[in-house]
Amino acid sequence: MRKDKLYLLTFLSLSIVFIIISSVAIRYFVNEAADKVLDTQLEFSKREAKQVAMLIGNQLQNGISKENVAESVQKSIENSNLDAGFVSVFNWSGEIVCHPDIKQLGQQISNKESFVSSVSDEVTSEDLYKLLQQNEADTDPLNFKDNTDSEVVYLYPVSSSDWIVGAHANTIKVSQQIKAIKSNFQIILVVMGFLFILSSVLIVRLIGSKYEKKLEIKNEKLSDEIINLSKLNSALDTYQQQVSDRPQLEDDENSSKKRILTYVRNELLPVATEDIAYVYTDTGITYVMCSDGKRTTSNLSLDELHTNLDSTYFFRANRQFIIAISSIDKIVKYGNNQLKILINPNSEVDIIISKNKAAEFKKWLNL
Repeated sequence: MRKDKLYLLTFLSLSIVFIIISSVAIRYFVNEAADKVLDTQLEFSKREAKQVAMLIGNQLQNGISKENVAESVQKSIENSNLDAGFVSVFNWSGEIVCHPDIKQLGQQISNKESFVSSVSDEVTSEDLYKLLQQNEADTDPLNFKDNTDSEVVYLYPVSSSDWIVGAHANTIKVSQQIKAIKSNFQIILVVMGFLFILSSVLIVRLIGSKYEKKLEIKNEKLSDEIINLSKLNSALDTYQQQVSDRPQLEDDENSSKKRILTYVRNELLPVATEDIAYVYTDTGITYVMCSDGKRTTSNLSLDELHTNLDSTYFFRANRQFIIAISSIDKIVKYGNNQLKILINPNSEVDIIISKNKAAEFKKWLNL
C-alpha cells in the first residue's frame, strides 16, 4: 500500500512539474515559431512589392502609358491565390488601381485594411504578431464568411508616379498557421510528457524494487544474526550454569591456581580466581577487576595470567582482555562479524572479539 502511494505521489509530482514547464515552453516555442513564420512572410511580401514597383517604374520610364501598365499588371496578379500574401496597386488618394480581386478595382482602400499609415513605416514580425493577437481577441470566429481578410504590411512607392504598391498578408491564414503550430507543439509535449512521466515512474519503481530486494536480503541477514546472537546468549546462560554447578576438585594436581597475588599500592592482596571478573592491560600495567568492583594490579603479564587461569572459566578475548564466564552480561553484534562483550562490572574500554576469534569463542561456549 505504501509503495502504491509512493508511485502515485511520484506520478502526480512529475505531472505538476511537467505542466508548469510545458506551459512556459509552449508559449516560448510558439512565439519563436510565429516570429519565424511572420518574418518569412514579411520578407517575401517586401521583396515582391519592391520587384513589382520597380517593374512598373521601368515601364513608365520607357514611355508606356499608365493605362497599359495598369492593364498589364492587373493581368499578372489577377486571380492569384488570395490565401497567401499578395500585392495590390493604389494611388495616393487610396483608389485601388490593380488587385487580384477584379471587384476591388476603383474602390477606396479601407482604413481597417490598411495597417501601415505611411510609406516610411517599417513593419516587423512582432508588430504583425501583436496585430494578429488583437484581431483574434476582437473578432468572433463565427462571423468569418471567408478567408480573404488581409492587412497591408508593406508599402513601396512607384517612381515617377503617384502609385504605391502594397504588400498584403492574409491574417486569417497566418493565424491558422500559428494555431496549427501551437496545436502541434501541444500534441508533441503531451506525448513526450506522458512518455517521460511513465518512464520516470517505471524507473523509480525499478530502482525501488532493486532497493527493496537489497533491503530484504539485509533484513534476512540481520534476522539470521539476531537468531545467532540469541543462540549465543542462550549458550552463554547454559554454560554459566554448568560452570557454576561444576564441583571444584581441590586435590587435582593439574588444576589451575585458585588464587593470584595482586597489589594495592604497596600492599600484597591475594585474590581468589572465582572473584575475578576480568583482567586487562592499560599502558603496560595489568589490572585485575573483581566482581565487587575492586581493582588491583599484578606483576604478571596477560599471557602469564591466562596460562595460570582455568580455561573453563576464563577466555582470552583479545590482546587486552581476559574475561570470566561469570562476568559476561550479554553478547551483541559489532561491526563486520565481530562480537562485543558486555560485562559486569562495566568496562570503560569496549571488549571486542574479532571475526577470527569469534569461532573460538563460540566453541568455548560449547556452541
